[in-house]
Amino acid sequence: MKKNKTAFLGMMTCLALIFSYVESLIPIPIPIPGIKLGLANLLTVILLYAIGPWEAFAVNVVRVVLSGFLFGSLSAILYSLAGCAVSFLAMAALKKSGRFSAVGVSIAGGSAHNIGQILVAALVLDSVDLFFYAPVLLIAGEVTGLLIGIAAGEVLKRIGRGEFS
Repeated sequence: MKKNKTAFLGMMTCLALIFSYVESLIPIPIPIPGIKLGLANLLTVILLYAIGPWEAFAVNVVRVVLSGFLFGSLSAILYSLAGCAVSFLAMAALKKSGRFSAVGVSIAGGSAHNIGQILVAALVLDSVDLFFYAPVLLIAGEVTGLLIGIAAGEVLKRIGRGEFS
């Protein structure tokens, strides 16, 4: 299973990159920068439940770095890695508690991602004014987290949790 698992995680990384690219093509009708759908997070939530936290984290980090180089910039990688780390810690902790569904875990991940990005932006720009932007990003993170969580929950029902472990 080790070889198959490595190949599977490679395919999931490629799929996450495709989701990131597709997401970059979708115009968001809200004139607020930084709001995204978080399509690649669908794979993070699925992998967190179906395979495990370390594998989900590895795919997420590799996806962030590669998509940053392919579709973004070095600063985009910095912001995304911060969001990725804070989001993943929140999702892994909630999933481990056993008290939250994939939907709840995804909602927390969407909000935590935005918190991580605001923290880094405030440090880089040396401005606490960015925290006034937090309520809008948190609401957006909750809405997109809800949608991604519903989709992840449906996929997990169909594949059976732990099928690949």
